Amino acid sequence: MIHGTHNAVDDTRNNDILVYINGDFYKREEAKISVFDSGYLVGDGIWEALRLHQGVLVFLEDHLERLWTAAATVGMQFPFSKNELKLTVEKVLKKNDMHDDVHVRIMITRGIKKTPSQDPRLTISGPNIVIVPEYKKASSETKEKGITLFTSTIRRGSPDYLDPKLNCHSKLHEVQALIQAIEAGADEALMLDVNGFISTCNATNFFMIKNGEVWTSTGEYCMNGITRAKVIEVCKIHDIPCHQKNVSLFDVYGADEAFVTGTFGGLTPVVKIDGRQIGNGTFGSLTRTLSAHYHQLIKTYISNVKG
Repeated sequence: MIHGTHNAVDDTRNNDILVYINGDFYKREEAKISVFDSGYLVGDGIWEALRLHQGVLVFLEDHLERLWTAAATVGMQFPFSKNELKLTVEKVLKKNDMHDDVHVRIMITRGIKKTPSQDPRLTISGPNIVIVPEYKKASSETKEKGITLFTSTIRRGSPDYLDPKLNCHSKLHEVQALIQAIEAGADEALMLDVNGFISTCNATNFFMIKNGEVWTSTGEYCMNGITRAKVIEVCKIHDIPCHQKNVSLFDVYGADEAFVTGTFGGLTPVVKIDGRQIGNGTFGSLTRTLSAHYHQLIKTYISNVKG
C-alpha cells in the first residue's frame, strides 16, 4: 500500500458507486466529461471535499463558504445556491445509500470551451459539476505509524499569482513537490513559502510542537485548511498555547512532535523530516490529545446538527 495521509481502508463498495455529473448519475467506469472541459484544458476549476460521519456532512457551512469564496476569486458564477448544492450532495448520498465514513469530492469547472483556449469568453456552457462519493475510512495503521516528509525545492506561491488558499484544479506544482519527496524516499512533501519559512505540505497543513506549545505558519502562504482552523480552535478551547508565526526548518528539526492536518485524515503524526527524526519518532502525546479534542469537536457538531 502507498503510505501517506490519504491512505484509506479498502472497500469494495466503491466499485459500484454512482457519480453525479450535471444532474445525472453514472457508474464509476462510465463517468466521463468532455475533452473540451475548462478543467481538463487549462485547470480552470475549483473543488471542495467533505466528510460524512453518522449521516452528517461535517463542518458543512465552512466548506461551502470556502467553495463560494474560491468561485468569487476566479470569477465563476454558480447557477445554484449553497442550500441547493447541499441538497444535491444529499441526493448523491441517498442515491448511493451512504451514511458513514464517506468522502465527498465536489469539482466545479467553468464549463465547456468552444475550442482549446485559456479565454473564459470561449466557454459555451454553464459550469460543469461533478460529485464523487466514496467509502473512505482513514487507515489507523498510517496514523499510528506516522508519515515522513521531505522539504521540496518547489515553493508555495505568493497570493499575487496563485494564492495557496485557493482550492483549484491547478495542482501541478504540488504534484512536482510530491514527486521530489517520493524520489527522496519520503511519504509526502513539506513546502516552504516565498520567504523560506514553512508554508504547508503538498496536500495537508503542517504543525509542530515545542515545549508544550503548538506552532504553525502565519497562514499567509498556506492552504486555507478547515481542519487547520479547527485545531487552532480546540487549542483555544483547551488553553493549549498555539502560535501562528514564521517557522523555519531550524525550528522544525528541533521539534518535540509534528503533525499534519486534513479533512480526510484529521491529524496525522510526522515522525521524520529530511531524514531527521522528530522527537522520539512516534505518535506524540500532545498530538494524540489534540486529535482526541478534534474528534470530540466533530461529535459535538454531529450532535448539534441532529438536535
